[in-house]
Amino acid sequence: MTADELQALIEDATFDHATGASEAAAAKLARAAAAAPESFEAWHALAEVNFSLRRLDAALAAAERAHALRPADLFINTTLSRVWMERGDKAKAEHFGAQAKIAGWREQLKEPPEAGAAGATIG
Repeated sequence: MTADELQALIEDATFDHATGASEAAAAKLARAAAAAPESFEAWHALAEVNFSLRRLDAALAAAERAHALRPADLFINTTLSRVWMERGDKAKAEHFGAQAKIAGWREQLKEPPEAGAAGATIG
């Protein structure tokens, strides 16, 4: 599967999920993840769709695959926090929630300060 075909399949699945065809979305995303096991986007989307279908074991497995590919990603850490909370493991949920906050702070530090922001000097 080419990168463009993979992207199209993920986008089709996202559309399916957004329009209520979550089973079709899950099938397409499983195909995408199998064809491109290094695709963070496929695994993360599969985790989210399985989570919405209340398939917590499948959501966790897909989220863990995505996390292995991008452990510092804000969104996958948020997904893992939500999955662990639904599974009843508050400690793991809080761990991944904290990791998501750290990732968010990292992103904020990358952004240049806005002109006129508090603490900015005019020279």
